[in-house]
Amino acid sequence: MKENVLDVLMYLFENYIYDEPEIAPDRDDLENSLHQAGFTSNEISKAFRWLDELAEQRVLVNDSENNVPPIRLFNTQEQLRLDTECRGFLMHLENLGVLDAACREVVIDRSMALEQEDVDLDDLKWVILMVLFNQPGQEANYAWIEDLVFYDEQEARH
Repeated sequence: MKENVLDVLMYLFENYIYDEPEIAPDRDDLENSLHQAGFTSNEISKAFRWLDELAEQRVLVNDSENNVPPIRLFNTQEQLRLDTECRGFLMHLENLGVLDAACREVVIDRSMALEQEDVDLDDLKWVILMVLFNQPGQEANYAWIEDLVFYDEQEARH
């Protein structure tokens, strides 16, 4: 049986959100499908709560070009959950302009909400993908991360 909130989120994303079906299934249908896929009620509830909180955190991209992104200091809990590789990747994406400061904060918040002991780089990429998918005006950045996530996954399989 699968016991990880991120597994539930990835399953939902790959099977229901990514393809953008014409008729979106309701929450009860999704829950039944998740149970049939082997997920527990507890993890399903946590995943739905995670998605609800993500939807509440939609941010509008600030189109001011003169803004200097603030320096981000990670607290101890964030440092324990997001290792140096993850924190460096976030900084790299921010330097490339893929993430702005507001999206970075949502990514960090959603990563911490996974309630995993630690979040590895692959997990972080999935969180970034879901966050950018949810943010208006982030289509190009989403496509860039999408290529990164799926290209890396296919490379690892070969």
